[in-house]
Amino acid sequence: MFEAIPLFPGGVPGGTELVVILLIAVLLFGANKIPKLARSTGQAMGEFQKGRQQVEEELEKMQEGASLDELEEDETATETTSTTSETSTETAGSSETSE
Repeated sequence: MFEAIPLFPGGVPGGTELVVILLIAVLLFGANKIPKLARSTGQAMGEFQKGRQQVEEELEKMQEGASLDELEEDETATETTSTTSETSTETAGSSETSE
C-alpha cells in the first residue's frame, strides 16, 4: 500500500550533510543551548542503558531462579522416590523376618 521513503536517499549523511544539519540545529536552538541539549540527551541515553541493564539482570535472576527451582524440585522428587523405595524395602524385609 504505502512505500517507505528513506530519510536520506543516498545513504548515511556524509561530512557536508552533517555540517548542514549542525548549522540548521544552531539556527533553531541557538549556540548556547546546543551543549545543554547534547548533555541532556547523553544523560537520557545513560539512564536508558542503566534501565536496560537492570531489566536484563532481573531476567537473568529470574531464569536462574527458575533453573534452581527446577533443580530443587528434581532433587526433592529423587529424595522422595529413594525414601519411598527404602521404606518399601524395609517394610518388605521386616515382614519377611516376622513370619
